[in-house]
Amino acid sequence: MDIRAQHRVHGGTLSYVQHESASTGGTMRFSVFTPPGAGPFPYLIWLSGLTCTEDNFTTKAGAYGAAAAHRMAIVAPDTSPRGDGVADDPAYDLGQGAGFYIDATEAPWTPHFKMESYVTRDLIAAVEEGFPLAPKRSVFGHSMGGHGALTLAMKHPSLFKSVSALAPISSPTQCAWGEKAFSAYLGAKRDAWKAHDAALLIEAGQAAPFDDILVDQGLGDQFLENQLKPELLEAAAAKAGQKLTLRRHEGYDHSYFFMTTFVADHVAFHAARLA
Repeated sequence: MDIRAQHRVHGGTLSYVQHESASTGGTMRFSVFTPPGAGPFPYLIWLSGLTCTEDNFTTKAGAYGAAAAHRMAIVAPDTSPRGDGVADDPAYDLGQGAGFYIDATEAPWTPHFKMESYVTRDLIAAVEEGFPLAPKRSVFGHSMGGHGALTLAMKHPSLFKSVSALAPISSPTQCAWGEKAFSAYLGAKRDAWKAHDAALLIEAGQAAPFDDILVDQGLGDQFLENQLKPELLEAAAAKAGQKLTLRRHEGYDHSYFFMTTFVADHVAFHAARLA
C-alpha cells in the first residue's frame, strides 16, 4: 500500500492511497479520512457516480466535519479500474469511470472490471489492515454509487450495518444507463441483471436485515424521471414491507451541491447504527 498524500482536516487525517488489487488485476486508488484519536473507528464506504474518481467526494462533499464529530472514518474508492491495459469506451457511461460496482462476465471487460469483488473484498481488507478501522462498516453512495451501495449491501448484508443513498439509480434494468452498462458487462441475458437491481432486490426481501434505508432525492434533478426513478424503490419497499425513508427535496439537482446539503444527515444515520 502506497500513501500518495496526506492532509489535515477537521482534526483528522485524509490519506490518498494506491494499492494492488487481485480482483481488478491492477492498481486501485482510494481516499480515507480518519478522525482525531487513536481508534479503531467504525467507518463508511462511499461509492461515487459516473465519471468520478476517489477525489470527487473527498474535495466536494464536505462530509469530514460530521464524520469527525461522530468519530467515524470514511473510505472513498475510485469508480473503476484504470490504465492503458484496461478496456475503455469513449462514452462517459461505460468503461473507465463507470464500473457500476458489478463483476463483468463479458469480454473485453471481464479481466479488470470486478468492482463488486473489489469493494467487498480487496478494499475492506486493505483499509482494515492499513488504518485504525474496526470491522464495523456501512455503505452509501450517489447515482451509480447509490445503486452500488444499495445492491452491495443487500447482496452482502453480513458486511454492512446500514445503507443509504443520494439520488441513486434505483432500477438499472429499467433505465438507459443500466441497460447500456449491463448489456456490455453482463451480456444480453437479462436474467443475469436482476441480481444487480436495487428495486428488484428490495421487492425480493433482500433488504430485510436493515431496519431502514435512507434515500434523498432532489426534485430538480435532470436525471430524475428517465434514469433514477426513486418511486420504484418506494413501490418495492411497500410490496416487501420494508421500511424505506425517501426524502424528496424541491429544487435540488444531481450535483455535489445537493450532496453537501444532506451528507451530514447520512453520516448521522449510519453513526446511530454503528454505535
